[in-house]
Amino acid sequence: MRSSLRTTAAAASAVLALCSLTACGGSSDSGGKSGGGKVKIMVGGLDKVIYLPAMLTQKLGYFQDEGLDVQLLTEPAGVQATTSLISGDVQGVVGFYDHTLDLQVKGKQVESVVQLSHTSGEVEVVSTKAAGDIASPKDFAGKKLGVTGLGSSTDFLTKYLAVKNGVPVEKITSVAVGAGQTFISALQQNSIQAGMTTDPTVTAILDKKIGKVLVDMRTPEGSEKALGGPYPSSSLYMNTDWVNGNKETVQKLANAFVKTLRWMDTHSPEEIAAKMPADYAQGGKELYAKSIGATLPMFTSDGVMPENGPETVERVLKAFNPNLKNAKVDLAKTYTTEFVKKAG
Repeated sequence: MRSSLRTTAAAASAVLALCSLTACGGSSDSGGKSGGGKVKIMVGGLDKVIYLPAMLTQKLGYFQDEGLDVQLLTEPAGVQATTSLISGDVQGVVGFYDHTLDLQVKGKQVESVVQLSHTSGEVEVVSTKAAGDIASPKDFAGKKLGVTGLGSSTDFLTKYLAVKNGVPVEKITSVAVGAGQTFISALQQNSIQAGMTTDPTVTAILDKKIGKVLVDMRTPEGSEKALGGPYPSSSLYMNTDWVNGNKETVQKLANAFVKTLRWMDTHSPEEIAAKMPADYAQGGKELYAKSIGATLPMFTSDGVMPENGPETVERVLKAFNPNLKNAKVDLAKTYTTEFVKKAG
């Protein structure tokens, strides 16, 4: 079930340091089954609701059911997770699809194998103190704007909102502030006047009355209004060579994630919250469930890339990214539906 709740929730603790979370659910000794094996997946912030399917799949035991030994790791920003993938430290990343386009023009072939979402799930918030000066992205000029990391998807989208609203990229300052408490502190201390983040950070900011929503891209309607179409974001993406050499394992991963998406589609925010680690609900179970409800509209129910989604992402990136502006991008190579369409 999908909820349109827009109520607030408390944030999870400051973004987790790089750590192994294999023991957080599922089994770590089932890799010996045929077609299984150990797989390391880096997540751009495990406690972020936009990446909830990764931990939920572990907690539901679906990796174990597929005979996989999946180790979930976390980094505070998707750009850092991508670096781990390219260096071979991990086999997959749960992060934003837009990195596949950016990497392709840099000579790296990476593809989304499970598309978890069809909107960005991101929200541009403005501090209560600066709300009088920033009524829309048209007012971004001369402002310090928070992003999870420089070169991250939040950085990409912030620059697009600026350019779309007539503010040149060189007129804004992106400030890497992470998510969770570090983002909140930056907003409170006026280190940033506005910034892009996700739940549960958004709901914490609203609950504390230290900020207001400026642009909401958690729903298909919000994505259409801000970005002009569906914006596939959260996904499981992997190096294409690794995918081609490990198709049985990739199929098992796709099976597990699609099962989770279907489970999410038929359960309430409260039921989903109950499956997640207790320390994700820093402000209490009720508020955490509400933050999940506010973000649920972003997720797909089948893992399939939304129609025209890649084209929207390409258009957004080319609006401000000099690396992509005049580059030829083969969108067909940035994702595959081969595995999700076979998922039982």
